[in-house]
Amino acid sequence: MNRTFSGPQRIRRTILKPAAILTLVVVGLAISSSAQAFQTLANFNDTDGYGPAAALVQGVDGNLYGTTGSGGTQNSGVIFKVSPTGTLTLLQSLCTRTNCLTGANPASALVLASSGVWFGVAGGGGLHFTGTIFQSTDGPRFRSDYSFCSQINCSDGENPTGLIQGADLNFYGATFNGGAFNFGEVFVMQPHGQTPTNLHSFCAEPGCTDGAAPAAPPIQAADGNFYGTTYGGGVNDNGVIYELTPGGVLTTLYTFCSQTNCADGGKPVARLVQASNGYFYGITSTGGANGSGTIFRITSAGVLTTLHNFCAQTNCLDGGSSNAELIQANDGNFYGVTQSGGAHNAGIIFQMAPGGSFVVRHNFNVHTGAFPEGALVQATDGKLYGTNAGGGLQVAECSASSGCGSIFSFDLGLAPFVKTVRSWAKSGMTIVIYGTDLSGTTSVIFNGTPATSFNVVSPTEVEATVPAGATSGTIQVVTPSGTLSTLSEFHIRS
Repeated sequence: MNRTFSGPQRIRRTILKPAAILTLVVVGLAISSSAQAFQTLANFNDTDGYGPAAALVQGVDGNLYGTTGSGGTQNSGVIFKVSPTGTLTLLQSLCTRTNCLTGANPASALVLASSGVWFGVAGGGGLHFTGTIFQSTDGPRFRSDYSFCSQINCSDGENPTGLIQGADLNFYGATFNGGAFNFGEVFVMQPHGQTPTNLHSFCAEPGCTDGAAPAAPPIQAADGNFYGTTYGGGVNDNGVIYELTPGGVLTTLYTFCSQTNCADGGKPVARLVQASNGYFYGITSTGGANGSGTIFRITSAGVLTTLHNFCAQTNCLDGGSSNAELIQANDGNFYGVTQSGGAHNAGIIFQMAPGGSFVVRHNFNVHTGAFPEGALVQATDGKLYGTNAGGGLQVAECSASSGCGSIFSFDLGLAPFVKTVRSWAKSGMTIVIYGTDLSGTTSVIFNGTPATSFNVVSPTEVEATVPAGATSGTIQVVTPSGTLSTLSEFHIRS
């Protein structure tokens, strides 16, 4: 496979732009009733960025934060925030320093660290023009923590494709190129901006059976190990699913295109998600019964089940290929997007039950936003939020994408909830809980044990001290309008 790669956007931008856009007459046809829940919040205009390729992330202040791969003062992408009502604010243009030392062209989601600081990766720019790890405090304070390819032969990786914060508070990520064999790596970095440590360089096994070129970072599962996909490598060079221990021991769980005519899919770009039932779910960008990718489920033992083949309906009304990971909302269903297909060949929002029942919930079009490349996110108000890489305003600088892109919300009437900035704490530690309409909070309960000390910081933030005797489980915040719970277990450590 090709060893050279100019950044994560290259994958996302070359797969799925349609050859032609359907006419306004087609766009004006009847839309399903679910579309009434869809709202365009903001349109990019190049000056404030264009071509967002990553998921939004909710901040403690209730706003949503994200990146664009292009636009801004240097046409190298921006960091922005948007309110739930659609106020869009440019926080930082990238590549503002000589030789783009802070990075350029980010194409993966930001990470809200346990410290409250935003971290992210840029696929380009940096000291060696091969990407950076950066941090930003709401715009004004912005710095590059590390430039990739700083070691001989880029053994530290190049062109990072994403970042997560692990349970140990260290950052973990992947690079598409570089590493010991120039086929990418998984790395770990302490939260204070030190040099990343290589956990695994791909293509370490004969024939690259361990995979090559991870297009997304791994996730950390409930068992503490990391699970991820690679875009290439494997016996058939269509990617693999791997398990990686924190100590760096890698096991290949599944090799794509193992079935006749690649019926099991190939070339995964999106990262996995671990569902509430313990299984992992994911998406392939190619292969499947119709060559347009699949949605699959896999066990930790490597047993893979194909749940849906894209483009199964006439004219791909059920969507074309997707590069964006699934999310599991608090109704138990999975939601995702495709970059093509649908009624206007501009992508869709879909819903899938854990067993594979599939339904289209919204059809995109170039007038209100199209070609979504980043995953959806469910905010604490219960709504789904996302971005479109194209469509929207028709500005000359964005003409290659048929528009500069947009930000949208999708209201399915799902219940609100609360989140925590960190996933664990010890008794006596103070944690940050955030959500919507938290003013008037009367109590905070840790898996049945009330907190004796808490403080309402703002309508979106509550600080609470972990009480003695608290055990791992969900956290409840009692407000005048009802009780809000965390969706995932909060862990109490001794």
